[in-house]
Amino acid sequence: MLRQKQHLFRNVIEFADPSGKLTVLEIGTGTGSNFQFFPPNCRVICTDPNPHFQESLAKSLVQNNHLEYSQFITASGEDLSQILDASVDVVVSTLVLCSVKNMEAVLREVCRVLKSGGAFYFMEHVATDRSSWGYFWQQIYDPTWKYLGDGCSLIRETWKDLENGQFSELKLRHINAPLNWTPTRPHILGYAVK
Repeated sequence: MLRQKQHLFRNVIEFADPSGKLTVLEIGTGTGSNFQFFPPNCRVICTDPNPHFQESLAKSLVQNNHLEYSQFITASGEDLSQILDASVDVVVSTLVLCSVKNMEAVLREVCRVLKSGGAFYFMEHVATDRSSWGYFWQQIYDPTWKYLGDGCSLIRETWKDLENGQFSELKLRHINAPLNWTPTRPHILGYAVK
């Protein structure tokens, strides 16, 4: 998925403020695997509901010294109340929306913290075509997958939530990820502009 992420984040710098400074808020930062794709000197605010990621995150920040680390906030995507309204240029979420409890609340928070004209970048595995055998198997695996994967759903149709979000523009592509395990191959990626 390296190539897909490189392509996804290729234009993120276009959302920098007039001085050229870019502030990125990442929801579900985890270990910081997206840091390598962020442009030099951008300011990064990290959030994750799991406070235990801070140690791994610190290692990733050392390896990605081209970034300006702002802070780590223990928070879910549904409650970003510690982030000021209209304070970030870009929000990033990759392989996170599959496990949030309230998608509408997450998208509402994303729109609240984004500056006008800011962008929400996403890459998520999603449900496949409902008329396919793949969807049948996703439904069979989903309960166990949710249990083992901390609420992650194989059958979420995230693109519909994004289409219904409060965005002025949506650039979204459906792809099949180069993965061996079929239930997680269907993905969406792109960005939405506030």
